[in-house]
Amino acid sequence: MFKYIVTGLLLVGMLGSAVSARYSQKPTSPKVIQADSGQLVYENYCLACHQEDGSGVPNLNPPLIQNEWVLGDSARLIKVVLNGLKGVEVAGESYSNEMPSHDFLSDQDIANVLTYIRKSFGNKSSAITPVMVKMQRAKK
Repeated sequence: MFKYIVTGLLLVGMLGSAVSARYSQKPTSPKVIQADSGQLVYENYCLACHQEDGSGVPNLNPPLIQNEWVLGDSARLIKVVLNGLKGVEVAGESYSNEMPSHDFLSDQDIANVLTYIRKSFGNKSSAITPVMVKMQRAKK
């Protein structure tokens, strides 16, 4: 019986140490753009339509590769995520699938995912910050 009590106490102690270590880490500054977080948001909300490689689906969902909507005006791109979009022409091709609003995502998540998209798939564009998203959300 004593053996089981000691084993139980050891397990509780180890679990407590693990939980304590996890919560003692310093939180990441909300101003930091995290590529991993952006990729995770992309995989959860964007990948099904825009595909793993950002190539989109012909006539339905536009590609994110070298797309002027992605690489151009950051305010316009943020508005697309916040408000959604239906029927768009990209590089002379029409895409008819409706992109729903993703305004339920936090400013940080939107900044992270848009930065991820603007720096992935061969794209090389500037980062989006949570402050930029907040400004566009206020105009919504």
